[in-house]
Amino acid sequence: MSAPPPIESACALSSAAALQKLQSRRRGLTAAEARERLLRFGPNKLPRARPPGLFRVFLHQFTSPLIYILIAAAGFSLLIREYSDAGFIAAVLLVNAVIGAAQEFSAQRAADALNRLASARARVLRDNESRPVDAAELTPGDIVMLESGDRVPADLRLLESRDLEIDESLLTGESLAVLKRAECTLPQESALGDRANMAFAGTLVARGRGAGVVCATALRTQLGQIAEATLGGDDAKPPLLARMESFTNSVAALVGVGALLVGAVSFWQGASLEEVFLLAVALAVAAIPEGLPVALTVALSIGMRRMAKRHVIVRRLLAVEALGSCTFIAADKTGTLTENRLSVAKLATPDGEEWEVGGEARAPVGEVSTPAGAPAGFRLSLLRRFCRAAALANEGFFGRRGGEWTSHGDAVDVALLVLAEKVGVSRATALESSPEESAIPFESERQFSASLNKKADGGFEASVKGALERILPMCDWMATATGDAPIDAAALERQGLRLAAAGYRVIGLAAGEFSGSPGSFSRERPGGLTLLGLACLIDPLRAEARDAVAACRRAGIEVAMVTGDHPMTARAIGEQLGLARAESEVVTGPQLRAAADADGRAELVGGARVFARMEPRQKTDVVQALQSRGHFVAVTGDGANDAPALRAAEVGVAMGKSGTDVARESAELIITDDNFSSIVAGVEEGRIAYANVRKVIFLLISTGAAELTLFALCLLSGLPLPLLAVQLLWLNLVTNGIQDVALAFEPGEGGELRRRPRPPGERIFDRLMIERVLISAVVMGGTAFLLFRALLAGGMDVDSARNSVLLLMVLFENVHVFNSRSETRSVFGHNPLRNRLLLAGTLAAQLAHIGAMYAPWLGDVLHVHPVSPGDWAELLVMALAVLLAMETHKLVKGRLLRRAGV
Repeated sequence: MSAPPPIESACALSSAAALQKLQSRRRGLTAAEARERLLRFGPNKLPRARPPGLFRVFLHQFTSPLIYILIAAAGFSLLIREYSDAGFIAAVLLVNAVIGAAQEFSAQRAADALNRLASARARVLRDNESRPVDAAELTPGDIVMLESGDRVPADLRLLESRDLEIDESLLTGESLAVLKRAECTLPQESALGDRANMAFAGTLVARGRGAGVVCATALRTQLGQIAEATLGGDDAKPPLLARMESFTNSVAALVGVGALLVGAVSFWQGASLEEVFLLAVALAVAAIPEGLPVALTVALSIGMRRMAKRHVIVRRLLAVEALGSCTFIAADKTGTLTENRLSVAKLATPDGEEWEVGGEARAPVGEVSTPAGAPAGFRLSLLRRFCRAAALANEGFFGRRGGEWTSHGDAVDVALLVLAEKVGVSRATALESSPEESAIPFESERQFSASLNKKADGGFEASVKGALERILPMCDWMATATGDAPIDAAALERQGLRLAAAGYRVIGLAAGEFSGSPGSFSRERPGGLTLLGLACLIDPLRAEARDAVAACRRAGIEVAMVTGDHPMTARAIGEQLGLARAESEVVTGPQLRAAADADGRAELVGGARVFARMEPRQKTDVVQALQSRGHFVAVTGDGANDAPALRAAEVGVAMGKSGTDVARESAELIITDDNFSSIVAGVEEGRIAYANVRKVIFLLISTGAAELTLFALCLLSGLPLPLLAVQLLWLNLVTNGIQDVALAFEPGEGGELRRRPRPPGERIFDRLMIERVLISAVVMGGTAFLLFRALLAGGMDVDSARNSVLLLMVLFENVHVFNSRSETRSVFGHNPLRNRLLLAGTLAAQLAHIGAMYAPWLGDVLHVHPVSPGDWAELLVMALAVLLAMETHKLVKGRLLRRAGV
């Protein structure tokens, strides 16, 4: 038998047609056929992205545009035989690469530690015998047997289904298990969540049994197509990288123009071409912020460590500030905003009361709150009757094992057992007092289950749970505040429909005496029962989700929920989260599919805050539509269906506990505690990291601009060079080399989550920074020029004048670093002890320079010598001019902004 190709759209074929097309049979393949097909189609494995090694991570540190400029500067320095300059730049690049590689490799190892790989097994028919095999050995045509608890190993066209329900939240986001029907055939274009005759790789059998023929393996499965899209897609560029590239281009242009102008002036004054070239290159090397890569890496590394303490692992260093830059979070519902576990949220009594159920979904913590009106005794009596029936008509398990609460069985059964435990009713205790004599198990055709239990007086009691439309015909009575009364079926049907429209899954509970024999119970439908009430189940919100969404909105970040759920369910949850209040804010997958083009999708997505019935690829469409509207998008998710969207977004955030390997490998950030509020913490730390990056850039650029200003003024005035090349290098090393790193440790200023995110198109070198750089450069460079000219005019030799100018520039930068702690707040509004490292670094920089003036060998190299305390004090007073200028600018700027209402 030759190996046939896998089937696409197998849902449109009957089971017999699927077997025929796959050239298989009900008794399965032979071992020889399976081997031959395995050789042709390959193992049933998904490709796994290999994490980069340490050396590759190290090389990656040299791919920044700023690094390219520094490498070019080092090359120019070698050409002009300025070996000290080249060595200094090379050392800076090496230190930056070592720090960055260590941080990224450490983060990668932490992320990899979250992945726990297990070898999947499957039970197949081979040679007409049932045998377990490794899931990797499955091939098209194999017959796979399924039962409760199994992980589906490949895409199957179902051949048999007996009460088969499969949890497909991994692919669709739908929190409720899907009832499968092998006998049906469906349209080829059926949505993934509606293919009731299919079982998909990676999904979990919640209950029942079934069998299916393998129609797709590995990358041909739905899960494989997602993995292929994930591996083949391009990562969105991190916001900081985009801004740094723009900033670097600006720096390169400014440095180039400045060096050319200075060179042109020098040539006009009579210098040779060689001297002009040496001067221009020296100035370019001096003006380029050599310390920026190290300081940037340190700032991001600090942010990475701070995030880790708040349960956020950063897999790539540049992603540290990404959350702080995002303007829109598209959050997966199941497992991210909700707990991915059904819970009884409300009880509805037959006479119209609604009782709220609080507490947790996974533990019997919480209570049932009832409104005033009915007698307290009645409420308690009815509640216990309800919970007792829920515990008896139950096939699940919920109890303590090993000191922890554990469960297994159908999600509805477990949710009802948790409710009963909250009220103090356990299934074990109920069975001990009322042993089970017979039972009617749940089947999809019946849509109810029942239990027959022996009472203490020797009679029998029936307890029934199931769909309301199946329970009502069994009931003659309903429980009310005044006792059991004749049932009002029409009113109860309206009540059930209203609750279903609110997004609940409604389960009816009834109980009553049974007069027949236990042997006849399973053959007869119970009758004459009393309807005790309706259990309203929902996949509950995570406790922190609502507050986290509100915190994001206060921070100026829009939030939307993306799910595969039914639109009514999705809207109900969206309303609980405060996301959607109108029907127009809910967009479905079919609506998105029907959009004519990308512009139509963008228009549709723009006003939506709840996306329902979304298929995996449509989540990526949502992300791209948001990006086309100018948003920086963050996507959260835990399932394989979220992976393409995680890759497409500017920042992908995966769940560490419940997330799949595919999702974690596709994300830049991993939330280790699966707590949505950790995302808010990540936003805050990201904004602090970005603010610190701006502070470091301002310090380095403004001091470099001051040096250029000083040189330009001296050249235009015909004065000698104010500083030697070695003095320029020392200035950058002793001040910026220490202070910029210390500035990267700056804590948050406060109020980071009360500010709106920076506009996506905003550059690092914005108007505010340009104003501050120009003012500080003119003050520092101009003052140093005036001092140099005055000293020479007063008869001081050039070396002594340069000694004083160098000390003044060191003092300027010692003072200016405190101006850099905030763009808007006064220096005097900052406690200097909040960043002790900065205070210590500033003192160390000043002491290092004073030590160099007194060290004979270093003083000779730098051409510096000691000055008197009086001269040092005069220079310090002059250096305070930059403090006065920047404080004035902050004051004036603040008043202008307040008048403008900003």
